[in-house]
Amino acid sequence: MQNIGTVFIKMGQYSDAITSLEHIMSERPDPKTAFNLILCYFATGDRDKMKRTFQRLLQVDLKIDDEDKYLPHPDDKHANLILEVIKNDTLREKEKQKKAELERCVMAAAKLIAPSIEATFSAGYDWCVDCVKQSPFTEMSNDLEINKAIMYLKQKEFQMAVDVLKSFEKKDTKCAAVAANNLSFLYFLQGDHRQADKYAELAMVSDRYNPSALVNKGNCIYKDGKFEKAMEYYREALRTESSCTEALYNLGLVNKRLGQNESALDCFHKLHAILRNSAEVIYQIATLYDLLDDVPQATEWYMQLIGIVPSDPAILAKLGELYDNEGDKSQAYQYHYESYRYFPSNISIIEWLGAYFIDSQFVEKAIQFFERAAVIQPNQVKWRLMIASCHRRSGNYQQALETYKSIHKKFPDNTECLKFLVRITTDLGLKEAQDYATKLKKAEKAKELREQRASSGRAGSGRAGSGRAGSGRAGSGRSRGGSADSGRGGSAGSSRQNSARRTKGGSGMRSLPSADGPYESEERTVDASYVDPLGPSMERPKTAARKRDTAEDGFAEIELGDDLLPE
Repeated sequence: MQNIGTVFIKMGQYSDAITSLEHIMSERPDPKTAFNLILCYFATGDRDKMKRTFQRLLQVDLKIDDEDKYLPHPDDKHANLILEVIKNDTLREKEKQKKAELERCVMAAAKLIAPSIEATFSAGYDWCVDCVKQSPFTEMSNDLEINKAIMYLKQKEFQMAVDVLKSFEKKDTKCAAVAANNLSFLYFLQGDHRQADKYAELAMVSDRYNPSALVNKGNCIYKDGKFEKAMEYYREALRTESSCTEALYNLGLVNKRLGQNESALDCFHKLHAILRNSAEVIYQIATLYDLLDDVPQATEWYMQLIGIVPSDPAILAKLGELYDNEGDKSQAYQYHYESYRYFPSNISIIEWLGAYFIDSQFVEKAIQFFERAAVIQPNQVKWRLMIASCHRRSGNYQQALETYKSIHKKFPDNTECLKFLVRITTDLGLKEAQDYATKLKKAEKAKELREQRASSGRAGSGRAGSGRAGSGRAGSGRSRGGSADSGRGGSAGSSRQNSARRTKGGSGMRSLPSADGPYESEERTVDASYVDPLGPSMERPKTAARKRDTAEDGFAEIELGDDLLPE
């Protein structure tokens, strides 16, 4: 009947499965059948029968003798000898298995039906806890409460989880240790390291050989920067439980932080033997080989990591970087492009791909990557300048000119763009060249003034203290002297002296011309030279014939006679 009911559940015929399972529960009830029946009622949405079946699950008779018979007898040595024999015999192991199966079914059933039997998840779990407290398996109520807190964590209701766990502080030692351990971990995740350290201490007081408590304590000390002490707690956790993966992983991280890369590598290799397909462990091994400059091993481990997480753009980019450093451009391009496919907004990858196509003389393909970079960073002028340079390198001068014009419209003060415009309009023989040359002159002058202001501001802030200290008697003497010569001639003389002093001092400000002299215009030469952001273009092959040297002419020394001259 058990198998028939299981087949009906597999086929989705829940009403037929319920009939078979109800027959078993009436004849010979067991935890597995009761749990399957709860599943069927959950699938049909029958709330009342879910509750009733959960209560029947708690009333299943496991036919286990009283646990008191396994307690030692202080006065009866013969009974103690018998107890030593039966304490771990086959029958005892069978009883433990039955009890563990019941506990697993109760926990799973409570987790399943709690959100459905009441209006809220919390109310449903509270009902399950009350039922367990009234059953013969009262000790399971604490485990249910711990599970309730964990369910709150999964639903990201952290405060509710904290409240449930704090209720265990005054309960028995075992439950208090579990609750304190979870509280420490929870506070650590929230960044409250003081509370995390407090509850880690409580968990260690309850059970000094609890590896989870030792790991939590080591984590708190690690965050305080005491790496050597944290290492001691991780090692103690490993001595308590050699398969504690958290302690082994954190020990590797501490060694890596302290620069002991060989020891860290040993820790992660041991961990890899336990967790064969852990992406985090393989990543740490690959990173450590990279730090040890063992490029072949690092590449091999990164390749294993790609097999587990094939769509990780950072790992793909790292592999591309390793191949690029080794000079294998084709493999480097393959992994950089794969990284770009999964994460097309990585500026460094976009820049690498654009530079790769430029080096390969496929400037048309580089344009699309620089255009995407310009979309991602619209206020960076260099991407637009690179697009224009690609157009110019490919021979599309008209498109390059339009691109430079759009750049100038968006960035009117950019001198590099104006230099390109002056050069390209001059090469194309356009009338706009003079206008752009004038704009370039103005932009360079404005840039020069900004630089002067910035430099004078820095110099003035440096001399502020000394200038303020020297403004005493000498300054007042100058003011009195100036007031005595306050005629027209005196003011003209002082202005001429000041202008002469400024000119002689080499300041960037020019002196005004004399009012009586003629106006002379000053010619300023415009620096229209530019530097291509993509680098110098490749030289074209020279195919023109070389000039013939007159000395090599075979007829140079032959004298022409009169008979050869035309009549």
